Amino acid sequence: MKSKILILILSVVFLMGGTGSLQAKTIKVGAAINLTGPASTWGQFHEKGQRDYFRYVNEVKGGVYGNKIKMITVDTAYKVPEAIAAVKKFVLQDNVDIIATWSAGEGLAAKPIIQEYKVPTINYSTSWEILEKPVDYIYLPFGSYKMDCHAILEYIKAIHKGKEAPKVGLLTYNNAYGRSIHAPSKEYAKQLGINLVAVEEFPAKTVDLNTELLRLQKAGAEYVFMQMLPSAIITAFKSADRINYTPVFLGTWTSTDPDFFKMGKGLIRDRLIMQFPGGLPSDKDSSGIKVMQELWKRYKTVNSFDASYWEGVVVGMIMERAFKRAYEMSKNKNINPQTVNAALESFKNEDFGGLVPSITYTKDDHGASFTARMVKVKEDGTYIPLTNFYIPGKDKIKLLNM
Repeated sequence: MKSKILILILSVVFLMGGTGSLQAKTIKVGAAINLTGPASTWGQFHEKGQRDYFRYVNEVKGGVYGNKIKMITVDTAYKVPEAIAAVKKFVLQDNVDIIATWSAGEGLAAKPIIQEYKVPTINYSTSWEILEKPVDYIYLPFGSYKMDCHAILEYIKAIHKGKEAPKVGLLTYNNAYGRSIHAPSKEYAKQLGINLVAVEEFPAKTVDLNTELLRLQKAGAEYVFMQMLPSAIITAFKSADRINYTPVFLGTWTSTDPDFFKMGKGLIRDRLIMQFPGGLPSDKDSSGIKVMQELWKRYKTVNSFDASYWEGVVVGMIMERAFKRAYEMSKNKNINPQTVNAALESFKNEDFGGLVPSITYTKDDHGASFTARMVKVKEDGTYIPLTNFYIPGKDKIKLLNM
């Protein structure tokens, strides 16, 4: 009799998966990501980083309280209509629990659909316009491009020598992503006493930036703040060399990808500084970096630090934490769009082992964080911290390697 009772108990435990749930659920994640269009290297490594992290959760952690994660990817080819179609498929056919969207334009276009169907979504691009009201159901993984603008201009002010105000020029794409730094840069430059001397923008398919850089040079720009993807930065370096123009080049966290270092041999020459709000291999005590290194060893998708892969892992980590919190907060242990959204809005200084600044979401603010740091991009693919982590407009910048 005792043996029969034991068998019955073991059977129930097996059915429950040891989680308290009679039936394990497949947690579905939709990812609308650019895999084949312009700047697709970024999208490819976003997808790989996110997928590797979910694989790690499923294989090493046993899922989320026994519930396995399934990632459904659709290639948007950097096209807004493709992104809209993918999001509609996720909500109408796949019944996903959360979505990842990719570019600024795609996130903005998908936002009404996301809010209509009430499915939480993390956008890879940190365009601040995405969080214009209403903010319901759409999230950023870390500080927006407003933060980049404030952080970079404060850094310029801190390193500038001479009595005259620093002269800064903007060089950006002529799309939503590029223009996202225009208004904030103008606002912060005025606040900081920085002379914004020129704004040059160009189409994403431009193959020569001689004209734009000549205009910046003529305007006297000592610092060129760029909002464009890695291949265009290489083009800018080539053009700068042609016209013998040697400003300080600065960019947002989207400035590098694996192809950047292959294409940029002999061109990068340690002349790029970027805002990067995350952990680096030089952060020896970072448990988040140790997780990334474990992913490198286990899945061999990358063999060294990469900013695009890093963001994929970060988005995966945020989603996993939301799934766990949804399970814990829900009375019936349900992981669904509504419980996941409630879980995200419960984040308060959520710690991710230093891989990304601590995240807070509230009902009215889905901006994640406003913590930055500046790094030097080396031609060998390494990143050297130039400052402490700081909150632009609040903390004092500490220069580390000058």
